[in-house]
Amino acid sequence: MLPLLRPRRVRRLLIALTAAAVGLTALTALGAAGSAVTVPASAATAASAAPGATGAARSTADARARTPDPRPNIVVVVADDMRVDDLRWAPRTRRLLGAGGISMENSFAPYPLCCPQRATFLTGQHAHNHGVYWHEPPSGYGAFDDSRTLATSLRAAGYRTGFLGKYLNRYGLDDSLVSGQPSHRYVPAGWDEWRGAVENPGDAGFHGGTYVYTDIAFNHDGRIDNRYRGRYSTEVIGDLAVDMVRRSDRHRQRTGDPFFLLVNHVAPHHGAPRDPDEPQPLGGSEDSTRDFPSPYVPPAERGRFDDVIDRAPGIARAGAPTEKDVSDKPRQVRNLPPLSSADLRAMREVARQRAEAIHVMDRQVARLVTSLKRTGEWERTVVVFTSDNGLLQGEHRFRTGKVWSYEPSLRVPLLLTGPGLRGKGPLGHRRYDPVDTPDLAATLLDLADAEPPRRPDGTSVLPTLLEGDRGWDVPVLTEATHTSRGSERGFGQRSSVGVRTGRWSMTRYRDGFVELYDLVRDPLQHENLARSPEHRDVLAALTGSWREVKDCAGADCQVPLPESLAMTADEVADATRRYWKAIERTYGYR
Repeated sequence: MLPLLRPRRVRRLLIALTAAAVGLTALTALGAAGSAVTVPASAATAASAAPGATGAARSTADARARTPDPRPNIVVVVADDMRVDDLRWAPRTRRLLGAGGISMENSFAPYPLCCPQRATFLTGQHAHNHGVYWHEPPSGYGAFDDSRTLATSLRAAGYRTGFLGKYLNRYGLDDSLVSGQPSHRYVPAGWDEWRGAVENPGDAGFHGGTYVYTDIAFNHDGRIDNRYRGRYSTEVIGDLAVDMVRRSDRHRQRTGDPFFLLVNHVAPHHGAPRDPDEPQPLGGSEDSTRDFPSPYVPPAERGRFDDVIDRAPGIARAGAPTEKDVSDKPRQVRNLPPLSSADLRAMREVARQRAEAIHVMDRQVARLVTSLKRTGEWERTVVVFTSDNGLLQGEHRFRTGKVWSYEPSLRVPLLLTGPGLRGKGPLGHRRYDPVDTPDLAATLLDLADAEPPRRPDGTSVLPTLLEGDRGWDVPVLTEATHTSRGSERGFGQRSSVGVRTGRWSMTRYRDGFVELYDLVRDPLQHENLARSPEHRDVLAALTGSWREVKDCAGADCQVPLPESLAMTADEVADATRRYWKAIERTYGYR
């Protein structure tokens, strides 16, 4: 099990690598003056202003004030509803951050839905602790206490902080829980520069909104900025991200303070306006209508992948679903109608438009990297690329879906690069230890040597990144609402809670239903083993772990698995490689 306390030896190694990468010219200057001791800028400034200070003392103090903070900048780019296998449409991101960094091959969104996941990233806590369970009232942004987040912690630790793009669902529509005022002009605590995309309440006197790809609107430090009508919002966010890097670089050059930027794209989430070839709803009645929402893409991008994408990514190479019998699935899944030929055609078009939207976003990621290199910040910046959640696109009869604890929904891309994280050497470019969103938040705090804003449910994976895999001996907790009905106790506001180990996936539902899958022998999750007599011991062991972590907080979320469920680093790597080979063999595009 990874340690809860931040590994100071490992963090010192990263800081040393960051310092070595940039040369720390200010330290060299200090050495020439006879001192190599780093003094906080605030203390140095006070010394230079002290009455009676000599010119030599002021000169030394000024030099110390200009000494760069050796901690790395942190830039996080978040996509919306992007599957792991969607990375194939982002070749620049794969090359710059994956082949040029490290890919976490077992990265999970513990509550795979936009709003709860974004709250989890910002707080480092599971949904049952931060209280955001859904994207509509009584949940959504209006239920989120954003007075203490990663931003407040990093700012308190000396980072300049900047936010850009999508925030939580209903930001702009709901009143702020913290201020009680309309959120379209509310700036959350901790952000030095805030440009959050706002959903339009309709009565606030401005046009545009978060999900209008041709008319995005922002709250820019408390004022509406909607000057982008007619421009593609992914490219707008790309332009603004480059500008933020330049301003952050100038600030660091002036003060020595590192920066944290959180860049949130809307792509490939669906949004307006409708493309001419966007699939129309299917079904004969309001109750049976099946929608196929897709992102808007610029005309120049349309058709880019039509020769490659001949079906949705969750439909087998033969062109048909892989699972004909869903009788062993939860009630809501059993009630899904079989996929028709019209469904398959519509899903294919959605897959194409999503890939096109990702391709545009991929160019913006590359532009951001280029700006970091041109400013000289690249060598001392950790860059992270991930998504808020995955997406079901054909698996288990889902036309589209998330929330559920099936692998395509739970798994998210996670690529990292930076000083000490280039993937060079014998450890290579891949890590197989599990990491979920609370762990990612803890890792960023670890990189910054910052204190968590709340009692953290995750633990840093920096040791894994720098020193290699350690194995899988702590369960990944999964949770959701709107997956079942029932009155079984112990679920709180949730309708399902599960645990994921290196081999097994178990989910228990509030109506008493249980799912159990052996992901080594059944990576597609076709055969529910919950009622199998041969797997009673496994189910009992998983249920024991489930009881220990389902309502966990803080260190209790890191309760070790029993030995029978734990896996060594080599076992996890082998199982993961087998998993992805099976997925590629079944679903991969030729």
